[in-house]
Amino acid sequence: MDRPLPDKVRRRVVALTGDALGGLTVTELPVPLRQYARFTPQRRTKFAANAMATSLEKDAAFRERIAEQLRERFPDLTEALSSATPPPAADPVDVAAVAYVLRPSDWPKLVAAAGEEAQRAQAEQAGEEAQRELARLRSELAAARTAARTEAERGRGEVELLRRELEATQRKLRSAQSDVKRGEAAARKLRADLEALRSAAAAEKTAADSESRRLRTRLAETESALEAGRRAAREGRSLEDMRVRLLLDTVLDAAQGLRRELALPPTESRPAETVDAVEPGRMTPRDIAARALSETDPELLDQLLALPQAHLVVDGYNVTKTGYPTMPLDKQRLRLLGGLAGLAAQSGAEVTCVFDGAELAAPVLLAPPRGVRVLFSKPGQTADELIRQLVRAEPPGRPVVVVSSDREVADDSAAAGARPVASALLLRRLGRT
Repeated sequence: MDRPLPDKVRRRVVALTGDALGGLTVTELPVPLRQYARFTPQRRTKFAANAMATSLEKDAAFRERIAEQLRERFPDLTEALSSATPPPAADPVDVAAVAYVLRPSDWPKLVAAAGEEAQRAQAEQAGEEAQRELARLRSELAAARTAARTEAERGRGEVELLRRELEATQRKLRSAQSDVKRGEAAARKLRADLEALRSAAAAEKTAADSESRRLRTRLAETESALEAGRRAAREGRSLEDMRVRLLLDTVLDAAQGLRRELALPPTESRPAETVDAVEPGRMTPRDIAARALSETDPELLDQLLALPQAHLVVDGYNVTKTGYPTMPLDKQRLRLLGGLAGLAAQSGAEVTCVFDGAELAAPVLLAPPRGVRVLFSKPGQTADELIRQLVRAEPPGRPVVVVSSDREVADDSAAAGARPVASALLLRRLGRT
């Protein structure tokens, strides 16, 4: 043959050979096939297909033994093939397989023709199956289209029904809203009438009270007001005394500081002092603190804290989040308070550090270092508001220095008479130590 066997013909040849092996003895089998002699025909076809095909092709004696088995099994077909007239009704695959084994005259043509016939039959069967599948798909498509149209019509009907129900519901809702508005107006009128009746009843009840009861009530109110006034007077006088005393100490210390700073010797009055003339201006503590220094020079903070009775108010988290924002809050507080303790010991100034209580999940247990007052804002209050209260609590004239880079806090502090400085200035001063 000039081309290999068709696949279906080859499988049929192998199947016929596997069935025919059972009629041969082991000695009649080729050596490669003897190990499959005891197998069933199905197992021979499965495991010895290549070996049987090779033996049929190369071993003429083995092929003749298989042909004898086929003549006994298919006498009519083998006789027709021997006369080169295959029966028209026979299966073309069987014709090709038997012809391949018997090898009659012109057997390659018989095999090729039978193979082509088998392929045509297979193609026709595949075409029929494809037509049946196409018809089935077309019927399914038509059914799907019909179902889709039915579903669409049903959906449109449901949409229309829902639209009508929505319109009816909207009308009912508008009617209900009108009823509610009328009910609310009636309720307001009833409440107003009730309040008028209550007011009239209260007025009548008040007018019906006895004169003695009114006098006792007035007497008790007078005594309470007198006691409250006395208490307020005592508290106010105590607060004012404290503020005046602190301001007096500030003025005295400022005067002494100016005397030391200017190195003024003690003098007595001279006749020339009675002459009316214009004298040069004098330097104030604010002028001394700010002369010839930059706003970023740590020496400026030292001069401000050297003022008499100076009070340093620090916006704690504003400073720590400017200098070391990556540290945990508790580590930020401890680091800042340690630096402020050293600054307070060096300068002798009063130091108050304010933290925002809103930053905390629970109250902080903290032992303030010596010389530093630590305050946390109350719930609902910010540290900025607490700083403004501290500045307003100081008497006018006392040096108060507020450390914060918050522009609003700095402006409010300056308006209240304090001296604002940036957080970076305090960080440079602490870093210098």
